[in-house]
Amino acid sequence: MTEQTQDDNRHPALLYHEYPRPGKLEIRATKPLANGYDLSRAYSPGVAEACLEIKADPENAARYTTRGNLVAVVTNGSAVLGLGNIGALASKPVMEGKAVLFKKFANIDCFDIELDEPDPVKLAEIVCAMEPTFGAINLEDIKAPDCFIVEKICRERMGIPVFHDDQHGTAIVVGAAATNALRVAGKRFEDIKIVSTGGGAAGIACLNMLLKLGVKRENVWLCDIHGLVHAGREVDMNPQKAAFAQVTDGRTLDDVIDGADLFLGLSGPGALTADHVARMAQRPIIFALANPTPEILPDQVREVAPDAIIATGRSDFPNQVNNVLCFPFIFRGALDVGATQINDAMQIGCVEGIAALARATTSAEAAAAYKGEQLSFGADYLIPKPFDPRLMGIVASSVARAAMDSGVAKRPLPDLDAYKAGLDASVFRSAMIMRPVFEAARHASRRIVFAEGEDERVLRAASAMLEETTEVPILIGRPEVIANRLERAGLSIKPGRDFELVNPQDDPRYRNYWQSYHQIMQRRGVTPDLARAILRTNTTAIGAIMVHRGDADSLICGTFGQYLWHLNYISQILGSAARHPVGALSLLIQQEGNLFVADTQVHPNPTPEQIVETTIGAARHVRRFGLDPKIALCSHSQFGNLDTPSGRNMRAALEMLDSMGMDFDYEGEMHVDAALDTDLRARLLPDARFSGPANVLIFANTDAASGVRNILKTRAGALEVGPILMGMGNTAHIVTPSITARGLLNMSALAGTPVAQYG
Repeated sequence: MTEQTQDDNRHPALLYHEYPRPGKLEIRATKPLANGYDLSRAYSPGVAEACLEIKADPENAARYTTRGNLVAVVTNGSAVLGLGNIGALASKPVMEGKAVLFKKFANIDCFDIELDEPDPVKLAEIVCAMEPTFGAINLEDIKAPDCFIVEKICRERMGIPVFHDDQHGTAIVVGAAATNALRVAGKRFEDIKIVSTGGGAAGIACLNMLLKLGVKRENVWLCDIHGLVHAGREVDMNPQKAAFAQVTDGRTLDDVIDGADLFLGLSGPGALTADHVARMAQRPIIFALANPTPEILPDQVREVAPDAIIATGRSDFPNQVNNVLCFPFIFRGALDVGATQINDAMQIGCVEGIAALARATTSAEAAAAYKGEQLSFGADYLIPKPFDPRLMGIVASSVARAAMDSGVAKRPLPDLDAYKAGLDASVFRSAMIMRPVFEAARHASRRIVFAEGEDERVLRAASAMLEETTEVPILIGRPEVIANRLERAGLSIKPGRDFELVNPQDDPRYRNYWQSYHQIMQRRGVTPDLARAILRTNTTAIGAIMVHRGDADSLICGTFGQYLWHLNYISQILGSAARHPVGALSLLIQQEGNLFVADTQVHPNPTPEQIVETTIGAARHVRRFGLDPKIALCSHSQFGNLDTPSGRNMRAALEMLDSMGMDFDYEGEMHVDAALDTDLRARLLPDARFSGPANVLIFANTDAASGVRNILKTRAGALEVGPILMGMGNTAHIVTPSITARGLLNMSALAGTPVAQYG
């Protein structure tokens, strides 16, 4: 790293840490404390009840306190990153950062604890004394060999997991990367020769992990700053290094590099040269993990070994070996089963989970976070990216399973599949509420046609459909464009095998399609020539005709273009007296709860009759999510206090609903705050038709509905599912250009429910 680069990074990094308030952490209450009653429960006298329960059974601490989800990151600052022994206080920004990663990636609460204690035995005693406070301990940035002493003492004396991330976190990610590198290279652990530079904690732990994965100890050659670790060497030795001492006349890296399959570097820049690489085995594997400058740069490796498989510790090269792939999730799994330790089985479970995820299709969320990078399994993609949201479910559940199987789990989980689903739901916010929809979709193999099949989001959604549903994707697009984009996205799905491809420029059904369209539209100004042109260029019309003719069951369109433009063709082709658009319904998923909003798209200023149709359709769709609808008819008028057009329309709609004997809860007309605030509504109208907050808001015009929808998305962080086009018998749905690949997957599940069950 150049001095200029350091200068360019320094100022923004300092600003990040100082503003808008110093540091990266804060403490927030998780329970209300708004009145005297709350205070009496949170503290005296109510708190005594929780204390007595824990005294009676220490395991109750996980029920009544944060201990079961609380980790301590502990250091004495003696080996901080690439900074060395900078002391406990100067290490605090690093430990705060580690705590932030725990929270961000695994929703684990964390305190950073910096201890000014250089003596490893005394340091261990302090850590052991903290056992009542924490569910697990993450030792961090403690120099070798002191870290070995601290960890050994703590593991022997403590009944909670103690994990030195510099050692074992690095080792786990290296193990996963090596697993996949050997798969790519066509080699096996038991056959390879390893040469390593770095006799510190991380280096030793990585070698021990590779031994657990099948490497033979006699095939491991360890070097440090003093040269090769060999039998009889006395300089800078400890039992951990001595375990890898070889009986040999060799004394340097240069003496042992010949024929090495894997170079593992955790030392410093320049430790490996291009000449060394040239002397390694065919298809060498180079893990140059020193930071910020690796033992050898990837470009230097490729000059002499173009087919080399390379990993570094840096984010600007492929295959970054980053501990964040491991530590949040191994602690998540350990805490959730009440593990007493993190043992070898749990670590290997973590290795296997990470490695398997890299071999799976890349998630759309990871692709969006690393736009422009090739994220398909191979030499340049051995391990997943930290922002792949599937890490939580896959790795934590693998760790939990291993903990239970190996007998160290005090709170075994009754259903691992349900546990993994819960973890996925905590990351994919739509997962929990979409579960009944996906369950229904899995029982019906419907054919879903995507009008914009060339869009990468559509391609990723189609790939996910094949993994998560029984639906058959049909993509409209040019074959060469789709092939190129599948390759660029690293997706393995293929037309003909995994999905049907409709080429608008050359489809054998073209004549039948344009004639069907002309027959529908011939008395609405569409000539045969115009019908031919539309069915060559308009993919929404093509998809709608496919549904009309029975070649597909449902159409999804709208990833670009204006909603009403798409709606025009859908209404022309698929509409009828019995089936017509009645409104668009959006589900907004928030931390505070789920909220449905309508009509966001279809009727700019709906009549009372259209409001009634929208309300009935919304109730039907809300029940598809397993929820009981509580519908508020919203306007500027509140319970008859204003004589405005919106108020009159809502009151008229309310009367119509009353006359129809509906089997769901509704009330109106009212303001949004009265709809969502039960106490306010009770003061305004004590005899309101339902209690509790409304979960559906029906607005008097699309300006209001769309405005609320967009505010909740952009300012309140709500995640949208939809818009759901109501009234079309589930034959078509129009999304909006902001939709994500997961949003399209959700829409495909909605479209995958049989028409008889869905309006």
